[in-house]
Amino acid sequence: MKLENDLYLRASRGEEIERYPVWLMRQAGRILPEYRAVRASVSGFKELAETPELASEVTVQPVDLLGVDAAIIFSDILVIPDAMGLPYQMIEKKGPWFENTIKTDSDLSLIDKNIDVEDRLSYVLEAIALTKKKLNNRVPLIGFAGAPWTILCYMVEGSGSKTFSETRKLLYTNSRLAHELLQRITDVTIEYLKAQQKHGANALQLFDSWAGILGHDQYQEFGMKYITQIVDAIDGPLTVFAKGAYSSLPNLMDLSCTTIGLDWNMSVINARSLCGNTKTLQGNLDPCVLYGSHESIQSETFKMLKSFKSPRHIVNLGHGVYPDIHPENVKTFINTVKNYEI
Repeated sequence: MKLENDLYLRASRGEEIERYPVWLMRQAGRILPEYRAVRASVSGFKELAETPELASEVTVQPVDLLGVDAAIIFSDILVIPDAMGLPYQMIEKKGPWFENTIKTDSDLSLIDKNIDVEDRLSYVLEAIALTKKKLNNRVPLIGFAGAPWTILCYMVEGSGSKTFSETRKLLYTNSRLAHELLQRITDVTIEYLKAQQKHGANALQLFDSWAGILGHDQYQEFGMKYITQIVDAIDGPLTVFAKGAYSSLPNLMDLSCTTIGLDWNMSVINARSLCGNTKTLQGNLDPCVLYGSHESIQSETFKMLKSFKSPRHIVNLGHGVYPDIHPENVKTFINTVKNYEI
């Protein structure tokens, strides 16, 4: 059945649109009291993400409450190492933590080979199917995964980090191991993204949250090489969001994906000059703008919209919405975009 609102998909494909579509990274989350109520009913984030009925409920909330033009499935990028045999915990106010990490060749024995991705990640796929029913063809549903480099960072470091020095050390001391692990992550990620499409995801996004901690040459070798494999294996609308990969922006534009996500430090005008009208761009308002007054939010949003110079754009923040931003401020941002004439 045809979607009632397919602006996001049309913009992804470079088709004619009457206005820019808008959604937010991390829109299904702590900014909404309704989300916090659901979250309070379970033991923690991980249980919520692994309970399909609840994950689908919080996925749909931003569509109902904020009026966004796309939903993104409520999940986590770390489901991939979890499925590969390296489980993680999500510790309140601290973030992810892995009891076991991969730092030596012998540690590779911790990783399962030839896994059944659809079986091990059935809870995500079930949540996608349930969400499709709840959305009832109102807006598209976005599936996602973490890019291999970012996933490697967590599997080696064991938690979040300001520097990921253990991970970057591995690139110099045992690059062969790094490549072996990156390839295994890539193979599983391709299967996972294809399964998300099979179960109803209309579009996909690849998050490379830690792209910016590598220099240009290393990012080509340990980041872009594996992103390229994924992009080439996936058909349909796909966004690559490589946060902080400023020097690699020309290389990102050469990928065969439909859309490139920009963080708030990236210039929309520069990005557009690199790709012409061959790519859709996504982003890139500074999330902190949403702490301001309604008037300043409107003003900054208008300034961003005027910089686009092409209808091939999906409006978003330059990173995920922060948890303590007021929902009414988010609505101001969304409604400003919706009322803007291209």
